[in-house]
Amino acid sequence: MVSDDIKHEVRKLHIGRKIRELRKKSGFILQDLSDRTGLSKPLISQIEKEVVSPPVATLLKISRALHVNIGFFFQNGELEEKVVLVRRDESKVIDSRYFGRDESGYYYEALAYKKSKKNMEPFLVEFKRKKVEKLSYFSHDGEEFIYLLEGTLEFRTENQQYVLYPGDSLYFESSIPHAYRALERKNARALTVVYPTR
Repeated sequence: MVSDDIKHEVRKLHIGRKIRELRKKSGFILQDLSDRTGLSKPLISQIEKEVVSPPVATLLKISRALHVNIGFFFQNGELEEKVVLVRRDESKVIDSRYFGRDESGYYYEALAYKKSKKNMEPFLVEFKRKKVEKLSYFSHDGEEFIYLLEGTLEFRTENQQYVLYPGDSLYFESSIPHAYRALERKNARALTVVYPTR
Protein backbone atom coordinates (compact mmCIF):
# COMPACT_ATOMS: atom_id res chain seq x y z
CA MET A 1 0.00 0.00 0.00
CA VAL A 2 1.10 3.57 -0.67
CA SER A 3 1.52 5.51 2.57
CA ASP A 4 -0.64 8.58 3.20
CA ASP A 5 2.55 10.61 3.74
CA ILE A 6 3.79 9.79 0.24
CA LYS A 7 0.39 10.53 -1.30
CA HIS A 8 0.41 13.87 0.51
CA GLU A 9 3.92 14.69 -0.74
CA VAL A 10 2.96 13.82 -4.32
CA ARG A 11 -0.11 16.03 -4.13
CA LYS A 12 1.94 18.92 -2.75
CA LEU A 13 4.27 18.81 -5.75
CA HIS A 14 1.38 19.25 -8.21
CA ILE A 15 3.41 17.66 -11.00
CA GLY A 16 0.35 17.22 -13.21
CA ARG A 17 -0.71 20.83 -12.82
CA LYS A 18 2.81 22.03 -13.68
CA ILE A 19 2.81 19.85 -16.81
CA ARG A 20 -0.60 21.17 -17.91
CA GLU A 21 0.45 24.80 -17.32
CA LEU A 22 3.71 24.35 -19.25
CA ARG A 23 1.90 22.57 -22.08
CA LYS A 24 -0.64 25.37 -22.42
CA LYS A 25 2.06 28.04 -22.13
CA SER A 26 3.85 26.32 -25.02
CA GLY A 27 0.65 26.39 -27.06
CA PHE A 28 0.43 22.58 -27.18
CA ILE A 29 -2.71 20.51 -27.12
CA LEU A 30 -2.61 16.99 -25.66
CA GLN A 31 -2.00 15.53 -29.11
CA ASP A 32 1.07 17.78 -29.57
CA LEU A 33 2.59 16.57 -26.31
CA SER A 34 1.71 13.00 -27.21
CA ASP A 35 3.48 13.37 -30.58
CA ARG A 36 6.57 14.88 -28.95
CA THR A 37 6.86 12.27 -26.19
CA GLY A 38 5.48 9.09 -27.73
CA LEU A 39 3.12 8.82 -24.73
CA SER A 40 -0.59 8.24 -25.21
CA LYS A 41 -3.07 11.10 -24.83
CA PRO A 42 -5.03 9.23 -22.11
CA LEU A 43 -1.85 8.72 -20.06
CA ILE A 44 -0.84 12.38 -20.36
CA SER A 45 -4.36 13.41 -19.38
CA GLN A 46 -4.26 11.15 -16.30
CA ILE A 47 -0.87 12.60 -15.31
CA GLU A 48 -2.11 16.17 -15.75
CA LYS A 49 -5.20 15.43 -13.65
CA GLU A 50 -2.88 13.87 -11.03
CA VAL A 51 -4.67 10.56 -11.20
CA VAL A 52 -1.30 8.83 -11.73
CA SER A 53 2.27 9.82 -10.96
CA PRO A 54 4.75 9.41 -13.83
CA PRO A 55 7.81 7.17 -13.51
CA VAL A 56 11.17 8.86 -14.04
CA ALA A 57 11.44 7.76 -17.69
CA THR A 58 8.01 9.24 -18.48
CA LEU A 59 8.76 12.49 -16.65
CA LEU A 60 12.06 12.81 -18.56
CA LYS A 61 10.22 12.54 -21.89
CA ILE A 62 7.71 15.18 -20.82
CA SER A 63 10.39 17.54 -19.50
CA ARG A 64 12.34 17.34 -22.76
CA ALA A 65 9.22 18.01 -24.82
CA LEU A 66 8.40 21.05 -22.68
CA HIS A 67 12.03 22.28 -22.63
CA VAL A 68 12.51 22.20 -18.86
CA ASN A 69 14.79 20.24 -16.58
CA ILE A 70 13.10 17.38 -14.74
CA GLY A 71 14.02 19.09 -11.47
CA PHE A 72 11.48 21.80 -12.30
CA PHE A 73 8.64 19.46 -11.35
CA PHE A 74 10.00 18.94 -7.82
CA GLN A 75 10.47 22.62 -7.04
CA ASN A 76 8.23 25.05 -5.24
CA GLY A 77 9.47 28.23 -6.89
CA GLU A 78 12.78 28.72 -5.05
CA LEU A 79 15.34 31.03 -6.63
CA GLU A 80 18.12 29.32 -8.57
CA GLU A 81 21.27 28.79 -6.48
CA LYS A 82 24.78 27.74 -7.49
CA VAL A 83 25.00 25.46 -4.45
CA VAL A 84 21.99 23.69 -2.94
CA LEU A 85 21.66 21.58 0.16
CA VAL A 86 18.78 19.14 0.52
CA ARG A 87 18.38 17.90 4.08
CA ARG A 88 17.24 14.37 4.80
CA ASP A 89 13.81 15.55 5.94
CA GLU A 90 13.31 17.67 2.79
CA SER A 91 13.23 14.74 0.40
CA LYS A 92 10.63 14.51 -2.35
CA VAL A 93 9.48 10.89 -2.53
CA ILE A 94 7.34 9.72 -5.41
CA ASP A 95 5.65 6.34 -5.52
CA SER A 96 5.25 5.15 -9.09
CA ARG A 97 2.24 3.07 -7.97
CA TYR A 98 0.41 6.25 -6.94
CA PHE A 99 -3.35 5.70 -7.27
CA GLY A 100 -2.96 2.08 -8.30
CA ARG A 101 -0.63 2.34 -11.28
CA ASP A 102 1.84 -0.50 -10.66
CA GLU A 103 3.93 -0.44 -13.84
CA SER A 104 7.46 0.32 -12.73
CA GLY A 105 7.48 -1.10 -9.22
CA TYR A 106 9.67 1.45 -7.47
CA TYR A 107 9.78 4.56 -5.32
CA TYR A 108 12.06 7.38 -6.33
CA GLU A 109 13.34 10.29 -4.29
CA ALA A 110 14.66 13.41 -5.98
CA LEU A 111 17.93 14.32 -4.28
CA ALA A 112 18.82 17.63 -5.96
CA TYR A 113 15.41 19.03 -6.85
CA LYS A 114 16.29 22.50 -5.55
CA LYS A 115 18.75 22.98 -8.41
CA SER A 116 16.78 23.40 -11.61
CA LYS A 117 19.65 24.06 -14.02
CA LYS A 118 21.79 20.94 -13.96
CA ASN A 119 23.04 18.23 -16.30
CA MET A 120 22.60 15.27 -13.94
CA GLU A 121 19.52 14.07 -12.05
CA PRO A 122 20.35 12.09 -8.89
CA PHE A 123 17.69 9.93 -7.27
CA LEU A 124 17.51 7.49 -4.39
CA VAL A 125 15.42 4.61 -5.73
CA GLU A 126 13.73 1.76 -3.88
CA PHE A 127 12.87 -1.22 -6.07
CA LYS A 128 10.17 -3.75 -5.23
CA ARG A 129 10.04 -7.46 -5.88
CA LYS A 130 8.11 -8.31 -9.05
CA LYS A 131 7.44 -11.30 -11.25
CA VAL A 132 9.27 -11.29 -14.59
CA GLU A 133 6.05 -11.33 -16.58
CA LYS A 134 4.86 -8.17 -14.78
CA LEU A 135 7.97 -6.11 -15.55
CA SER A 136 7.52 -2.98 -17.63
CA TYR A 137 10.40 -1.76 -19.79
CA PHE A 138 11.19 1.94 -19.99
CA SER A 139 13.53 3.92 -22.20
CA HIS A 140 14.54 7.55 -22.55
CA ASP A 141 17.36 9.46 -24.18
CA GLY A 142 20.55 9.79 -22.18
CA GLU A 143 22.68 7.75 -19.84
CA GLU A 144 22.14 6.29 -16.39
CA PHE A 145 24.34 5.18 -13.49
CA ILE A 146 23.24 2.93 -10.63
CA TYR A 147 25.11 2.16 -7.41
CA LEU A 148 23.37 -0.50 -5.33
CA LEU A 149 23.20 0.27 -1.60
CA GLU A 150 20.99 -2.52 -0.24
CA GLY A 151 19.37 -5.77 -1.34
CA THR A 152 19.76 -7.67 -4.59
CA LEU A 153 18.68 -6.03 -7.84
CA GLU A 154 18.10 -7.51 -11.25
CA PHE A 155 18.56 -5.20 -14.23
CA ARG A 156 17.09 -6.41 -17.51
CA THR A 157 17.25 -5.35 -21.11
CA GLU A 158 15.21 -7.15 -23.76
CA ASN A 159 17.85 -9.88 -24.13
CA GLN A 160 20.20 -9.64 -21.13
CA GLN A 161 20.00 -9.84 -17.35
CA TYR A 162 22.43 -8.55 -14.74
CA VAL A 163 22.27 -9.17 -10.98
CA LEU A 164 23.68 -6.47 -8.71
CA TYR A 165 24.72 -6.82 -5.08
CA PRO A 166 25.52 -4.01 -2.60
CA GLY A 167 28.56 -2.12 -3.83
CA ASP A 168 28.01 -3.07 -7.49
CA SER A 169 27.43 -0.36 -10.06
CA LEU A 170 26.04 -0.21 -13.56
CA TYR A 171 26.33 2.42 -16.29
CA PHE A 172 24.21 2.15 -19.41
CA GLU A 173 22.63 4.03 -22.29
CA SER A 174 19.07 4.55 -21.17
CA SER A 175 17.70 4.56 -24.71
CA ILE A 176 17.85 0.76 -24.38
CA PRO A 177 14.50 -0.53 -23.06
CA HIS A 178 15.23 -1.60 -19.47
CA ALA A 179 13.53 -2.81 -16.31
CA TYR A 180 14.47 -3.53 -12.71
CA ARG A 181 13.22 -5.75 -9.93
CA ALA A 182 14.35 -6.68 -6.43
CA LEU A 183 15.13 -10.40 -6.12
CA GLU A 184 14.58 -10.70 -2.37
CA ARG A 185 11.60 -10.04 -0.12
CA LYS A 186 13.42 -6.94 1.09
CA ASN A 187 13.32 -4.01 -1.34
CA ALA A 188 16.56 -3.06 -3.07
CA ARG A 189 17.83 0.51 -2.70
CA ALA A 190 20.18 2.31 -5.07
CA LEU A 191 21.65 5.68 -5.85
CA THR A 192 20.76 6.43 -9.47
CA VAL A 193 22.10 9.28 -11.54
CA VAL A 194 20.38 10.10 -14.83
CA TYR A 195 22.02 12.21 -17.51
CA PRO A 196 19.22 13.22 -19.89
CA THR A 197 20.34 14.36 -23.31
CA ARG A 198 18.30 16.83 -25.34
